[in-house]
Amino acid sequence: MGIVVKLDEDLSPLVGEPLCEAGHDVRSVAGQGWSGAKDDELWTRVLHEGALFITADKGLADVRIFPRGTHPGILLLRPDRGSLVEFRDLVAGVASQPGLKSLEGAVAVATPSGLRVRRAGVREQSANS
Repeated sequence: MGIVVKLDEDLSPLVGEPLCEAGHDVRSVAGQGWSGAKDDELWTRVLHEGALFITADKGLADVRIFPRGTHPGILLLRPDRGSLVEFRDLVAGVASQPGLKSLEGAVAVATPSGLRVRRAGVREQSANS
């Protein structure tokens, strides 16, 4: 069974296609008419939905502002270049790994070299894609 995933407005809805194909409920900030919302207002809405939040905005993955274990999860995408293809490839790599739900409450960073996951009370873990 899939989870609810929210794509930030800085990402094309096409980035979420690999997640849809994996059976997840993918929603986008733009698709819900939330574009332009301030980060705190947007974050309140995301929390209300219980969605794993996927973004390329480093500020939204700051564990000092969004402490691990206090939210449904944040996945920060950090491609080498900011192309649609690279963002989509990073998402596809995460979607193909078992346990996307295991990112609940964590702050994870997906790069071309792998996935780093920071959970509350646990040292940082790496999983190569």
